[in-house]
Amino acid sequence: MASSKVARDPWLDNAKMALVTLVVIGHAWTMLPVDELSARLYDFLYAWHMPAFVLVTGYLSRAFTYAPERMWQLVRTVAVPYVLFECLMALFRIHVGGEELEDLFKDPHWPLWYLTALLCWRLMTPLFRPLPAVLAVTAAVVLSVTAGTLSGDGFELLDLSRVLGLLPFFVLGTVLTKERLELLRAPGARWIALAVLVLVWQLAGHFHEELSAEWLYYSAQYDELGASDLRGAATRLFLLGIGAVASLAFLALVPRRGGWFARMGAATLVVYLFHGFFVRGAEYAGYAEWAAARPDVAVAVTVVGSVAIALALAAPPVARRLQVVVDPFGAAQRRVDEAVGLTAAAQETGSLPPMQSTQPTEAASR
Repeated sequence: MASSKVARDPWLDNAKMALVTLVVIGHAWTMLPVDELSARLYDFLYAWHMPAFVLVTGYLSRAFTYAPERMWQLVRTVAVPYVLFECLMALFRIHVGGEELEDLFKDPHWPLWYLTALLCWRLMTPLFRPLPAVLAVTAAVVLSVTAGTLSGDGFELLDLSRVLGLLPFFVLGTVLTKERLELLRAPGARWIALAVLVLVWQLAGHFHEELSAEWLYYSAQYDELGASDLRGAATRLFLLGIGAVASLAFLALVPRRGGWFARMGAATLVVYLFHGFFVRGAEYAGYAEWAAARPDVAVAVTVVGSVAIALALAAPPVARRLQVVVDPFGAAQRRVDEAVGLTAAAQETGSLPPMQSTQPTEAASR
């Protein structure tokens, strides 16, 4: 029987695994003492790694439609995990961390904002896809810039302000094609990409305010950041440009060969959803205090520990088991499919009687 699975692209899997590892590092980095170097590293990382994550997500969402099977897949792989992990994370933070949480489900807690954003972005995809690429990206940029001027409870619901703020990167991903991405393999592209990231590093050292975390989260209104609408719009355009160019630069540097690291790229969502428990757990255990007392080794320990967590969660034996929690409906369907497949195979080989013969006959049931 021919396999129905679509062949995976090792380049994209390498990119996804590298980016989700950077997500873990970025979240763990918040426990480090703030100094000039750590602040610059954090701002440099957030200038492009989340835009790149969103861009790759958009590229992989190009085929989304409102067809029933696509809508069910969206519910199964995005909405259901959001509800499950919003509950699990809330219970963890309340009973382990002693926190008090409000607005459960309405205000995504910590990393779970990405699931609500993904839900909104995918639902928008069929609206942007018919537009010419330039027009689609331009419309997304206008929405992003405008979102920084708007306020109200409606924009706090499901982190809508951040959803719109990062929308241009998602739409940029949807309009990219394999042919366009092949330009990243042109001779000298990697050297240009490396130069771009070096430039972003330099900018992170000179534009402290514009490249600060508050701006790079794309969630706050301009007045909350002490900027007028005009200055805020100009700053956001500046950041959108840096994020887009640096994201493409990152992709140009990603290896295209398969291997153990690429295979882990299939478990990106597992890493994303479960790593928060480790980071929060370390925070509750007093890691920030330890890091403040040992600044000489804290950065290295944090990076190595974050990479270890990402790799451990994405390891196939671990990811397969955790996937049951991430996608319970999908796991149940796979069990059914496997059972049906095993039964069919057994019938073909003669090791199991035909299905109808396994039912009790009228005589036998008397």
